[in-house]
Amino acid sequence: MTSRVARRLRRGIVAVATGISVLAVILVLAAWKDDVTIQSDMGVASAEVISAGSLRSAISFVTPDGVTHSPKLGVLYPTKLVAGQTIDVEYAKSDPDLVRVAGRNASVAIIPAGSVVVVTWLVAGAALLLVRRLERR
Repeated sequence: MTSRVARRLRRGIVAVATGISVLAVILVLAAWKDDVTIQSDMGVASAEVISAGSLRSAISFVTPDGVTHSPKLGVLYPTKLVAGQTIDVEYAKSDPDLVRVAGRNASVAIIPAGSVVVVTWLVAGAALLLVRRLERR
């Protein structure tokens, strides 16, 4: 492998790992922004879990004005929910589709996002070592 090819590979590996890391940080910042929006104009309601998954759970709840809402993107922080369960939710009164499970916040996104960053850089490190070995041959 020529040094030019190795240099390009190293740059590509670092660029991909950096991109993934930046996306993970943006995910946490977006969750924090959603929390700030909810907190600044909060409404509270009881909701029924329509369907539950580890990444997305569908819910339905009624706001004090009598309107039933079922957010298209589901509820934020949906872990450990069960279909048919009744849960308390917090939502932004100005945007009832922005809703989270009561008592949960962006801090639950830090560990998964941090894990993605760590694993990404472990894989990138291993790939960089492999490129170095191939270059020396």
